[in-house]
Amino acid sequence: MNYNIVIPARFGSSRLPGKPLALIGEHPMIWHVWQRACETGIAPDHIWIATDDERVAQVARAFGAQVAMTRHDHASGSDRLAEVAEQQGWGDDTIVVNVQGDEPLLPATLIELAAYTLASHPQCGIATLACQLGDYQQVIAPQCVKVVTNQAGHALYFSRAPIPWDREQFSSPSPTLVGTHWLRHIGLYAYRVGTLQQMANLPKAPIEELESLEQLRALWHGIGIAVATVADAPPHGVDTQDDLDALRALFRSSHH
Repeated sequence: MNYNIVIPARFGSSRLPGKPLALIGEHPMIWHVWQRACETGIAPDHIWIATDDERVAQVARAFGAQVAMTRHDHASGSDRLAEVAEQQGWGDDTIVVNVQGDEPLLPATLIELAAYTLASHPQCGIATLACQLGDYQQVIAPQCVKVVTNQAGHALYFSRAPIPWDREQFSSPSPTLVGTHWLRHIGLYAYRVGTLQQMANLPKAPIEELESLEQLRALWHGIGIAVATVADAPPHGVDTQDDLDALRALFRSSHH
């Protein structure tokens, strides 16, 4: 199956400036992410690193990656993807997977799964992943985004709130989770190019602004999102210096 992978890599992260070039072992983080993309087995000329910074571009070209220079004022990752798709002249039905530039441990199998899920749901414009939640504290935690799907595996709603709300269990004084109703959203996305262009031109949705979840813009405007459920969540991406330190320690211990 043919699809493209775009890895957005911003230099100016507010919490960790220069993040894509932070060394993990002998290589910068962006190299590790690119390796994960290459492990999918798709041809390297279908993989792009999208950046607004010449420093990132130089490093990426030096290790053999294709680079797309993009504007620095994009509000979201999907806007950056839309610009790359336009630059490359990809057709509306082309599938593009957005792999964040700070996910060096993301299994290649999940990248493939996102692409295959979208290909097998022709009525959807986007595909994403989820895993089952077995912990009540996570279900009620606002930073843990939940998704509810219909029987076809299409998203009905994403929320920071505990959905679905189990009226029986959750009204007890010390609730626990019994059942498999709760899904945690994993923020890996595959898009059809036509949907990306559409999303870039759509106004923000009221529910998107309330929840601060960009994927709600798609649902609000009637774009279907297919959800594949996996057994385990992938390792956490790198947002902070603490995350980076932990990843470096993990890398050192696994390479001795």
